[in-house]
Amino acid sequence: MAMTLITTNTSSNAASSSFTSSIDSTYKLYIFKFYDVNPATDAAELTVDFSTDGGSNYGMTKTSTYFYTDHWEDDSYANLGYVAANDLAQGTAVQKITRSMGNGGDESGVGTLWLFNPSNTTYVKHFYCTSSIYEERNAVDTGYSAGYINSTSDVDAVQFAMTSGNMDAVIKMYGVG
Repeated sequence: MAMTLITTNTSSNAASSSFTSSIDSTYKLYIFKFYDVNPATDAAELTVDFSTDGGSNYGMTKTSTYFYTDHWEDDSYANLGYVAANDLAQGTAVQKITRSMGNGGDESGVGTLWLFNPSNTTYVKHFYCTSSIYEERNAVDTGYSAGYINSTSDVDAVQFAMTSGNMDAVIKMYGVG
């Protein structure tokens, strides 16, 4: 299957990066690749949320899970962990897709979010995300989040934002099929 680049959002000191068009029945899989994400606020986390009305309202009901691996730069600590605070259980909050990112010039994050069959009006919409970030405490952190949007309405907008402050980021949306 071929990936088709649909659009690129380049954000500089922006509150969010929103994709409010071109998520439709053309593709059954949409992939969002984020590069060079750098928060203005140290230790902020990247989030995602979804909409059924072109981005006028976000906060769709989601159920999800989140775990991570990390390794400190000085080799003093490494861990595989589960973060219950990043899970949603039929919640409408944003979905955290990274942990605490550093905001220094040499700190940033990258990752990929997959959104499956967002135009289907029979079933819930599944998503998962992998990310790799440079944490505020000089560590690499790889995050894994997955879940579903508990709605049979079509999802037609996606928004990325930090838990605190603005961000610089390049986010590309692809259709696959």
